Amino acid sequence: MSENGEKGVQPGALAGIRIIDLSRILAGPTCTQILGDLGADVIKIEKPGAGDDTRRWGPPFVTAEDGTPTTESAYYIAANRNKRSVCLDIAGEEGRRQLLELVADSDVLVENFKHGTTARYGLAYEDLAEVNPRLVYCSITGFGQTGPYAARPGYDLLAQAMGGIMSLTGEVDGLPMKVGVGIADVTTGLYATIGILAALRHCNETGRGQHIDVALMDTQVSWLINEATNYFVSGRRPVRRGNDHPNIVPYGVYPTSDGYIAVAVGNDSQFARFAQVVGAEDLAADPQFATNAGRVENREAFEERLRPYMTAATTSEWLGRLEAVGIPCGPVNDVEEVFSDPHVLHRGMKIEMPYEHSGAGYVTLLGSPLKLSDSPVTYRLPPPVLGEHSEDVLGASAAMSTLPGKERAS
Repeated sequence: MSENGEKGVQPGALAGIRIIDLSRILAGPTCTQILGDLGADVIKIEKPGAGDDTRRWGPPFVTAEDGTPTTESAYYIAANRNKRSVCLDIAGEEGRRQLLELVADSDVLVENFKHGTTARYGLAYEDLAEVNPRLVYCSITGFGQTGPYAARPGYDLLAQAMGGIMSLTGEVDGLPMKVGVGIADVTTGLYATIGILAALRHCNETGRGQHIDVALMDTQVSWLINEATNYFVSGRRPVRRGNDHPNIVPYGVYPTSDGYIAVAVGNDSQFARFAQVVGAEDLAADPQFATNAGRVENREAFEERLRPYMTAATTSEWLGRLEAVGIPCGPVNDVEEVFSDPHVLHRGMKIEMPYEHSGAGYVTLLGSPLKLSDSPVTYRLPPPVLGEHSEDVLGASAAMSTLPGKERAS
């Protein structure tokens, strides 16, 4: 089981920070889950009777004790632990009033409504900054708060298509291909987290909050990384290469006698050792393949000559031989194999949290990759059911608002 509830656990790095989470789907919830794992108190505001869209994105759904599916999808629980769910109709006057009471005593607000929506509700950054000048307000949209596409709805698939990554992903002669998970959403959530932490630091120094504008499209373009600069420098459009690397050879996935192996040869000294181990000394001795630049220039000829060597042994045999001489390599695991890997398990990347709505009494989730020595992440609250904490949070907020002279500690 997880460390949830263990005595003696240090408070998280963000303990004392309160987050109002008006986001849904994946980018915003990824951001706020990270902040929650780091100790922040995250209040997830959801529409009464509906909640986060991903609650219905199934099957699969968490299974109840009688074997029937619950209302909690596997997709939803992936990004919503360490949060308290509160139902508010922010389009109504009473819901808006209650939200403003929460905002007055909070540090951060995260929202991912379409551009202009919060302004119609009187909940734009300018509105809330009057209520709480220290508020860090993070808007996550498909295309940002400015520009010709600002009003368009944003989805991960569109960001991957329009942001260029689909033109680089997939087989050379195949269809443009998206990454297998919503990676534009996830990386946007990561950038939003970074921006929020920077803005909190700025607020500590100046006493002022600010508006953070994060877009799926911008984020997607940003992680074209070296392929973008390859284009800037060469003037040539990058193309799909399957599993090959545009600037390093050999660097890819190779068939073995019983499966596949991933090999990443990062420099020429590694290549010399690699060639010796696989019995391809002739390749290392060939002037056109002796350097990485030569191998990149003569990629097709090199790969055609290398593949027969790689099919001469099993994946396990190659792993043993290559690892023994320091060649970076690894098996191509499926998801089941990933979560049977002893290193993955040792690193705490699979956790279990008590969960009364599951027939098993717990849910299995991905662990956080963050390892902090003095303020480690904690797993305190399982993903909430819709409105689970409404009474506690709204009651506490009302009580706090009646205290004379109440000020939030800086």
